Amino acid sequence: MEKYYRAVSSRDSRFDGVFWTGVTSTGIYCRPSCPARTPKRENCRFFASAAAAARSGFRACRRCAPDAVPGSAQWDSRADVTARAVRLIGDGVVDRGGVPELASRLGYTERHLNRLLTEELGAGPLALARTQRAQTAKTLIGKTGLSLSEIAFAAGFGSIRQFNDTFREVYGCAPSTLRREEAPVDGTVSLRLSYRAPLHAQALFGFLGARTIEGVDAFAGGRYTRALHLPHGPATVTLWPEDGHIAARLRLHDARDLTPAVARCRRLLDLDADPVAVDAVLSADPALAALVAAEPGVRLPRSVDGFEMAVRAVVGQQISVAGARTVLARLCPPAAEVSTSGLSRQPGSCHPRSDDPTGQRDGAGRPLPGFPTPEQLLALPDEAFAMPAARRRTLRALAEAVRDGLRLDAGSDRAATREALLALPGVGPWTADYVALRALGDPDVLLTTDLGTRRGAKALGLPDDPAALARHAERWRPWRSYAQIRLWRAA
Repeated sequence: MEKYYRAVSSRDSRFDGVFWTGVTSTGIYCRPSCPARTPKRENCRFFASAAAAARSGFRACRRCAPDAVPGSAQWDSRADVTARAVRLIGDGVVDRGGVPELASRLGYTERHLNRLLTEELGAGPLALARTQRAQTAKTLIGKTGLSLSEIAFAAGFGSIRQFNDTFREVYGCAPSTLRREEAPVDGTVSLRLSYRAPLHAQALFGFLGARTIEGVDAFAGGRYTRALHLPHGPATVTLWPEDGHIAARLRLHDARDLTPAVARCRRLLDLDADPVAVDAVLSADPALAALVAAEPGVRLPRSVDGFEMAVRAVVGQQISVAGARTVLARLCPPAAEVSTSGLSRQPGSCHPRSDDPTGQRDGAGRPLPGFPTPEQLLALPDEAFAMPAARRRTLRALAEAVRDGLRLDAGSDRAATREALLALPGVGPWTADYVALRALGDPDVLLTTDLGTRRGAKALGLPDDPAALARHAERWRPWRSYAQIRLWRAA
């Protein structure tokens, strides 16, 4: 624990989200980079999660906001059950279906899952979810005009009493203390998304901007806007880089979707990564050292919708990015088909403006109906696919598999999901690995047979033969996915 205290003493922001410090003399817990006076070593206790600190009786510091730090890179990249559970909790699975739903998704008993999480994080799934609910409620109090009772249920609390008790436990004050009179009432929520520096924003947003699909996402003026399919309705988000953070403007159909919306935006932009650790491994290879030095903090662009990313992968087989964009746009439903039902005032409703009932528009006012669901894709006529019959059959098989229970998200078992994808007609290793790279967030994937990969390797003086490149890339583990992005940039 001495290294943790050294990080606290130096206010090292790289450890924000890795551990939390409880100070026994004040009863508060902080992030390592808290600007307050460094506490004495004998007064410090270190925790693996904010929930563990709250569970031990500490309240969150109002100065450094330890609940708003980047997530731990290990929970973001690891493939084990604990990491998958943390990612699913972050997406709001416990809020929507309780611990039984989480255990079912992971294939474990509730008791065993509670033991695993408590051993590693110092708190079980319910405690982790309660702390997250308090953070969501805090955001809604300061960023929306919803009443406190609406916020309580929108954040996932079962009762007003539970909301008040948890809020006082985590923040040491009543919810009304944080109410701001100037909060907007038009359904928008503006946030700052934190990350660990450095972050190469140009590479990240440039990658997403080059792959936009009409009706799904758009990139203009340095801002990326896209439609979201969330558990309680549609939404849009606009993201752009600012000094030291990513600015996000969300327009939600239902405030209960704030937690999954933020989690999916963070995953899309890979904001919980540890770029220093990644770049240290890659820069040890002389072939990549100059690239890393010139462009530190290159991230792995991921996705907000695993099914969408899998369709993109299938369509992108052996055609250019521009060609894939054209084909994919034909699969998207027209704006007139976007449902506006269920928008009446209800607990958690963000009350969107009457002139924009769904909020599904980009920054230029163009409709963003969003990517089709599996059911919508299956209902499309054959002529909408504009592709060979074999590839159309692959897309239909993929849509049927997802409709029938195949999950392509942060909580999926990566190995089992890859096997399930490879069992589908027309899905080969490249497609399955592309889905693992971007939909599942696997940090250690290299598409050795990809034409762009081989061109990038050749440009850097690396072997472009797939087998030889795979052997060379062993030195890039466990961060081959980040090397993949750099090879594409070199191409």
